[in-house]
Formats: sequence, structure tokens, C-alpha cells
Amino acid sequence: MKKRYLILEDGRVFEGEGFGAQTAPGGTVGELVFTTGMCGYLECLTDPSYYGQIVTQTFPSIGNYGVIPADFEGRPALFGYVVREWCRKPSNFRCEGTVDDFLRENGIPGISGVDTREITRIIRDRGVMNAILTDEEPASALLSLPAVREYRVRDAVPSVTSSRPVVTRAEGEPKYTVTLIDYGAKAGIAASLVARGCTVLSVPANIDAEAILETRPDGVMLSNGPGDPAERADCAAEIKKLVGRVPIFGICLGHQLLALASGAATKKMKFGHRGANQPVTDKKTGVTYITSQNHGYAVVPESLRSGVVSFVNANDGTCEGVDYPDANAFSVQFHPEARSGPRDTSFLFDRFVRMMEERRNAKR
Repeated sequence: MKKRYLILEDGRVFEGEGFGAQTAPGGTVGELVFTTGMCGYLECLTDPSYYGQIVTQTFPSIGNYGVIPADFEGRPALFGYVVREWCRKPSNFRCEGTVDDFLRENGIPGISGVDTREITRIIRDRGVMNAILTDEEPASALLSLPAVREYRVRDAVPSVTSSRPVVTRAEGEPKYTVTLIDYGAKAGIAASLVARGCTVLSVPANIDAEAILETRPDGVMLSNGPGDPAERADCAAEIKKLVGRVPIFGICLGHQLLALASGAATKKMKFGHRGANQPVTDKKTGVTYITSQNHGYAVVPESLRSGVVSFVNANDGTCEGVDYPDANAFSVQFHPEARSGPRDTSFLFDRFVRMMEERRNAKR
């Protein structure tokens, strides 16, 4: 295997073996983050929310059950992949290839044989930082550090949203029609709605509110997605026009955009929450759930004007959910479709369905 280097913006160098695709000419730059999931590397690799980032897996062995397309959440959008070791001979009856094959096919460079524990400690202490993956000797690559430090994840949502509407139909007679605004949606969101008898119309992120209302949906779903929510003032402006006119459920970036549309603020976190083991406490019941998360920004609870915090992170107390009782809307920072506990918080989709049912009954 060819030598490859991960160089952090502070100049620290990690030498390892390259796998997957070649790095870009001059190196591949991205925002270096870590995820703590002990499984679910396929869902991680295919989560559009990782756009612009170099992802470090804290679990040491990756790829042991191979690549299974049926488990993909979306199109891979991460810029690089960092692991302690990857499995060259996966074992699973559903396996259709190796992680190396997958990265090559999707143009994503990876590095293995590095101390992912040390990299994670650095990020936890210093916070998320930029890095470069390169096949060049470190002395040459270090000359690029000024440009690495200036890198920012930009135009993330336009880079991952769908280009056209897509309909996913429920079996039999659909109970409800949901418009899913695709900011980089994971497949599990639409699947969770379809399983509850909803026909889902997924639409591009740049759709305007009037076009959505013209289709007369029973509810609107705001999906997850990558990047800084404050960059998407255009999306928040359209959501604002929908608030109070149709039931709304937001997840992850959708949660943040709904807060911005309601006059609140968001902030960048030190190193974010990424993994399938994030504890979240329901403020009403005191029950704590284990959730799947992938985000680097959070809603500032003190800035909420019309919403009420419904969930908080049990580790750091950050906002994990907001209810908008006067607007028939709610949102969560975590992923209830990801079945971490397992399926601990899937009841939130049932809540959304009840909201649509109550609205329909109120019109009769």
C-alpha cells in the first residue's frame, strides 16, 4: 500500500497507508471530524450530512461486513476517510464489496494505520479543525497549510440536494401526503413515513413555499443536511412562510432551519455530536434515549422566541429538540429514523402522523 499522510492545520503529521481513491492534486482538504459509532459505517459513508468533511472512525476495525447497497442512506458526500484498520476480507451473506472498493468507486481517499484515538483526543481538546490528505511528502504538503486553514465548508446543501422531485408511494391507499424538503435527506426518513402509510414527495431544497402549498400536503418534513444553517437564510425564509399553515417536523439541519425561521439563532459546536450513542433526555418525562446524531451546529436555547426546548443532550446540555405549540410544528436534532436504541425515538414519526390526522379532522 502506498504511503499517505494526514496533516492537521496545526502542522501535526500522521503517516499511514492510502486506500480508496487517490487524493486530489496537491491533496484533499476538508474539515476533520470524528464519529463514535461502533457499527453503521455504511450509513456514515452514505450520509450526505458529511459533505466537505474528512471523517475519522473511533472504532478501530472498519469494513468487517463489507459494503451492502441496500443499507445506503444516500449519495456519499464526505471528502476523506480515516480509520485504524480496514477489513480486506469482509464476511456477510449480503456483502457486495469492500470498503476500499466503495471509496475507489466514489472518488473518496482514505488513510489507515494511523492512531485514531490520538486524532480524536486532539479534536476533543482543540475542537474541529481542517486537515489535508495527501500522497506528497510532508515537507511539501506543509507549504499548503495556510490554504488548509482558510478552508470552509460552503454551498453544502446545493451540492447534495436532489435535482428533481421524487415520489415514494405507500402500499395500498395512502393515508397522508408528506412533502419532504431534501437538504441532504437520509433514505430512512422517507422510509419511516412510508411505513406509516404516507406517500412522500421529496423536493429540492430551493423550492419555494407557495409551490409546496399548491400540492396541498398533509404535512411538511424538513430533512437533515450538511453545512452551517446560518448560510441557508434562503431556506429558512421559505420555511417561515410555511409555519402555522401546515404541520411541520424537522430533523437535524431541518431542526436548525426551523429555529432560524422562528427567529432563533444557531452556533457552531466545539466538536459536535457524531455517532450512534448520544444520550438525549426528554424534559417532560425525564426519560433518556440513546440516539444517532451527526451535526456540528446547535440551536441556542436562549434565543428561542416562540419555541420550547423539548430534549437536551445528557452529556453537555445542548438543545436537542424544540416544540412550537402555537405553530403545529416540532423538531429534533437527532435522527429518530436511525434506530439506535433500537427504534427508541421512532415514536416521533407517530406524533407527526397524529398532527396531520388532527388537522384533517379539524377541517371536517
